[in-house]
Amino acid sequence: MNDLRTKTLTPALSLSKGEGTATRSLAVQTDRGVLMVDAFAGDDGTVERVRVNMGSPILVPSEIPTTLGDGSRCVAVPIQVGEQSYSTTCVSMGNPHAVTFIDDVAEFDLERIGPLVERHAAFPNRVNFHVVEVHSSNEATMRTWERGSGITQACGTGACAVLVAGVLENRLARSATLHLPGGDLLIEWPADDASVLMTGPAEEVFSGVCEISL
Repeated sequence: MNDLRTKTLTPALSLSKGEGTATRSLAVQTDRGVLMVDAFAGDDGTVERVRVNMGSPILVPSEIPTTLGDGSRCVAVPIQVGEQSYSTTCVSMGNPHAVTFIDDVAEFDLERIGPLVERHAAFPNRVNFHVVEVHSSNEATMRTWERGSGITQACGTGACAVLVAGVLENRLARSATLHLPGGDLLIEWPADDASVLMTGPAEEVFSGVCEISL
C-alpha cells in the first residue's frame, strides 16, 4: 500500500484537516498525522471495504475550538440559534463538529439552520453541523452541513464525531452503523482513550492515465 500526502479543500477553498471521506482508500499523511488503512479484499482479490484509523477524538472545548461547555467537555450543551435552542455535543476529529440529536432528520430544515450554526459565535473557526436520528444503540441516520460546503452526501470525520457524541450522551453503543445520504459507515470507538475506526465500502470510481512532462 502506498503512502500519500493530501490536502482536502472545500469549494470555499478552506483547508480540511483530515477529511475521512476523501482518504478512505489510502494510507494518508494529513495535517493531523498519518491515517492508517486496513483494506479487505473479496474472493476475486478486489478491495471491497477499508477500515481507517481516524485518530483519537478531541473533546476539550478550547481545542475544538468552541466556547461552549464546562472547560473539560461540551456534552449536551444548549445553543441558541434564532428563536430555537438545540442541545449540542462538540467533538473535533482534526476539524470541529457540533452534533444535535433529533427525532426526524428528514424533516429538519438543515438548509436554513446549518449556516446559522456554522457561523455561530460559539465556534471561532466555524463548525461542521450534524443532525442525528437514533434508531437503536447500534444504528442512526445523520445529515450534515459542512463548513464552507453546505449540505453534503457524506462526511467521514463527521460520522466519527457523531458516534463519539452518541457515546458521550449515552445514545449510541461504541460500535454503530451510521446511514449517510451517500452510503453507510461502521464507526467504532472501543474506549475513551482509543482511536475512532471508520469502515466503509470501496468501489472503483474511475481509472485513467496522467502524462507529466518535466
